[in-house]
Amino acid sequence: MQAFQQLAGNKLRTFLSLLGITIGIWCVIFVTSAVDSMEASIRNSFDKLGDDVIYIDKFSWEEDPEANYWKWMRRPNPNYKDYKDLKKKLKSADYVSFTSFIGGKTVEYKSSNVGGAFAIAVTEDYADIFNLEFADGRFFSETDYKYGGNQVILGYKVAKELFGTTNPVGKKVKVFGRKLVVIGIIAESGKDLINPLNFDEAILISYELAKKVTDVKYNKGRGASINVKAAEGVGLDQLKDEITGVLRASRRLKPKVGDNFALNTLSIISNALDSVFGVLGAIGWIIGSFAIIVGIFSVGNIMFVSVKERTSIIGIKKALGAKWYIILIEFLTEAIILCLLGGALGLLLVWGIAAAVTEFAEFPIFLSTKNIIIGVGVSVCTGVIAGLIPALIAALMDPVNAIRS
Repeated sequence: MQAFQQLAGNKLRTFLSLLGITIGIWCVIFVTSAVDSMEASIRNSFDKLGDDVIYIDKFSWEEDPEANYWKWMRRPNPNYKDYKDLKKKLKSADYVSFTSFIGGKTVEYKSSNVGGAFAIAVTEDYADIFNLEFADGRFFSETDYKYGGNQVILGYKVAKELFGTTNPVGKKVKVFGRKLVVIGIIAESGKDLINPLNFDEAILISYELAKKVTDVKYNKGRGASINVKAAEGVGLDQLKDEITGVLRASRRLKPKVGDNFALNTLSIISNALDSVFGVLGAIGWIIGSFAIIVGIFSVGNIMFVSVKERTSIIGIKKALGAKWYIILIEFLTEAIILCLLGGALGLLLVWGIAAAVTEFAEFPIFLSTKNIIIGVGVSVCTGVIAGLIPALIAALMDPVNAIRS
């Protein structure tokens, strides 16, 4: 109660103390919130790729391609034959897909057109592997795929630019010199810092149709990938071993010859992100620590002044029998309350600025429960550190000398 009376009775002193600790807590929590939000955005983006999916490529995600450039370039690209062998022989996989990246194409509808829409040829399991979400319509059916029907799936932005508010499903667009029926619209990509599966400006056609309208037999001049999703209960190590056996047999590699393909998983990216965000988090704490130190000195100076002003009162209390630890707790409580009030204002400031920045940032910035707890904890620790020495000085005063001063 006395701590609150002192804070209310010295409004300017309280305000100055609050200002110092508010800025300190704001610096610490805003930096950590920004780093946490960035990490969550990037991890959520990569989570769309699936942690139970193996990506077959000639490049390994764990190595720098430039370090062994000729080693990688001598390797063959994943091809349709590899896909067919894996699709037929794998026992530990639920889904296997082959993707051929065709490149930019112009899509036309009546007098409207969209240039540079990125065309991708996919096989029938693609939607199941990457959990495609549709704003309207559907993915290719088994019959659609088998006969390579004249059908196309549009990305959200492509559909909006071509059709506006009109429902595109069932309409015909011209691409690859053909009239293709729109059967689906992929849902708009989320607001993520990195979006590895951004289909907003893409169009999907079946691989069987792609074989009719463009040269994809040997994937000349184009990128390609094979993706394999593990069956339920199957570990990635088991699936990797099976894929390795099938591909080595398919490519007729001799026992002493190394693999000429790479099996990549999301864990490789996740491990790299752990290191990066560990460093960013440390940098955030270092930056915030300087602000907290300023806050500690601010509160500490105010507490020294408070002890000086109340010296005679402290003497009277001790003369009347107040124990030293009661005086100690009184001043520590005052310092902690100051820091908690400042911390609360700092957290409120973080929340407000985060909400404002989110409107313009490439990813949403949020104030997590963890960071709120950290903010409260830092406030309490700051109060203890800032108030301990003044509180000890007050607690150990000689009552007679204190009354005389």
